[in-house]
Amino acid sequence: MSEQEKNMIAPEAAPVDAAKGAEIMEKYEKESRTRTFEWDWLKKCVYILCLAFTIYHLAYASGIRLLQMVSIKHYAIHVGLVLVLGFIFYPAFKKSSRKKISWYDWIFIALSAFMPIYIFVRYPTFISTGFQGETIDVVVGTILILLVMECSRRISGPALTILSAIFLVYGVFGRSFPWIFKHRGYTWHRIVTYLTTDIYGIYGTSVGVSSTYIVLFIIFGEVMNKCGMGQFFNDIANALAGHTKGGPAKVAVLASGFLGSINGSAVANVVTTGTFTIPLMKKTGYTKEFAGAVEATASVGGQLLPPIMGAAAFVMAETLGVKYGAVIKAAVLPALIYYLGIIIQVQMRATKDHLLGLPKDQMPKVGQVMRDRGHLLIPILFLLYMLIWSGRTVIFSAFWTIVFTIVVAELRPISRMSIKDICDAFVAGAKSTVSVAIACACVGIIVGVCGLTGFALNVARAIVSIGTSAVPNMPNVSLFLTLLFTMVTCMILGMGLPSIPSYLITATIAAPALVQLGQPDIAAHMFCFYFAMFANLTPPVALASFAAAGLSGGNPMKTGWQSVKLALAGFIVPYMFVFNPQLLLENVTIASGIQVMVTACVGVLLIAAAVEGYLYGRMNVLTRIIAGVGAFLLIDSGLVTDIAGIVCLVLIIALQKLVFQRHHNGTVSA
Repeated sequence: MSEQEKNMIAPEAAPVDAAKGAEIMEKYEKESRTRTFEWDWLKKCVYILCLAFTIYHLAYASGIRLLQMVSIKHYAIHVGLVLVLGFIFYPAFKKSSRKKISWYDWIFIALSAFMPIYIFVRYPTFISTGFQGETIDVVVGTILILLVMECSRRISGPALTILSAIFLVYGVFGRSFPWIFKHRGYTWHRIVTYLTTDIYGIYGTSVGVSSTYIVLFIIFGEVMNKCGMGQFFNDIANALAGHTKGGPAKVAVLASGFLGSINGSAVANVVTTGTFTIPLMKKTGYTKEFAGAVEATASVGGQLLPPIMGAAAFVMAETLGVKYGAVIKAAVLPALIYYLGIIIQVQMRATKDHLLGLPKDQMPKVGQVMRDRGHLLIPILFLLYMLIWSGRTVIFSAFWTIVFTIVVAELRPISRMSIKDICDAFVAGAKSTVSVAIACACVGIIVGVCGLTGFALNVARAIVSIGTSAVPNMPNVSLFLTLLFTMVTCMILGMGLPSIPSYLITATIAAPALVQLGQPDIAAHMFCFYFAMFANLTPPVALASFAAAGLSGGNPMKTGWQSVKLALAGFIVPYMFVFNPQLLLENVTIASGIQVMVTACVGVLLIAAAVEGYLYGRMNVLTRIIAGVGAFLLIDSGLVTDIAGIVCLVLIIALQKLVFQRHHNGTVSA
């Protein structure tokens, strides 16, 4: 926040203090509940270990020949290090000491450090035996599984640990399960060796993306944050929208979207930007619940917004085996439509309730903001060049973007970092990586069991069967029902999990159902990703919404449902791009692209009007229903449904103008 803004804020609109922000972070983001050590020597040792963690991953990404090794060895080092850091930073229970490391944690730390050593020593044996494993491998593998599950419980809570335990039980006793869940059954020996001695389980795809893409972009985010990118986003958003009608809410949408694309954590984004934007929204006249909902929906949407998408774009590209450019091309229109829906609702609410913006003369000027910090956009442009046009790998591009960011930050005193600042950013990157990496390792257990037992394919067949048998001979209706079941599955699986692990689980279990119906892989995965993210908004486990309510003082459940209303366009957009993949810019011509954009924007406008009950003026029940029907018709991109949806909009406008011409005082709703 600029000095001008701070000076003009009234006491009731003052930013939330740092202590309350930290308290809310700890309440709704378990990953922030870390130890703070009382001994200086221990603090220094942990600092050096975190610094070593980051330097190792940067060195590996740089392509140093000395560090080039088979994938499983690198993954083992990565998992071993994050386990060590996990047991160092996270106490076992709420009542455990947060000043020192418990005696049993030292045992866990020693075992965690031993795991990569074991992989290095035993790897030749794994190769010679075809990864069948011996008794000693089963014992060590079992310990590794327990370490991962325990560390995940401490960091992310019990949900993911319980889910992984259920899948382990399912792997052993699946032969006794009913219906589609039945499989041949596997011995504990087979399950453990599959999960821990090869690249299919814990050392599988999820840890692979964690140890390469995710860790690098978390470090990049921390470096950008240290040199002032968050401040730049906040200032430029205020300069562009702070003075407009309902300005603080638009500032929240813009700033949270920009920042969320980089940091990848909805709750952290809410607390970072919401401490400033929520008090200003309340001062302008928005209700507590609406102010919290704006911040929550904008923060969650950052993970849907290119170019970085909280590192999801790179994970999706790796999972699908496509280029990074293909993912961001597919993601750009849906993300813009999502934010357009929020902005339109914010504007309608401000117009309906006569909410003004902040004084323009007290807002930062675009030119001044760009002169002060505009150079911080150069690393993002450099990243896009490296990823899309240079032909380099994502890992290589990320490494050089981090280096380039540090160099560019030195261009201006306002962003210049000392050696200590750079080291602090590296340490913060290591700490932030731990929670995501451990969740990815735990997800590897689930994904591994799914791969071994065929569970994902069985679930996909069941979802497709239910959807198609309900209304035979009506393919569009069958597809819609299948999408509905898939949406519910994704939102349940995504509850309370970090975004990347949530996507990996839903992509493994739910996406195959849509692929079986002939949907493009990118559409199926993007559909699952959207609804895995929306679990952060939707009660009963709406972590982003609840965190925003903690800042605004609003009712958490009401804030959650208000968030759903604000994000309603986002709930409908995935259906639109499944029925019409051209919204993902797949095989699109200029003419069809324009048609897709126009119908999508009309649909978003109708959704906002139906939710807010306002267009040119207040709408009655009939016109809101017409708006809702019009938006629903525009989900299917057929010519007839598009025309019908646009006719609904024209009809609403005509009715509103007719009534409000007769009643200039605005007391009659249309």
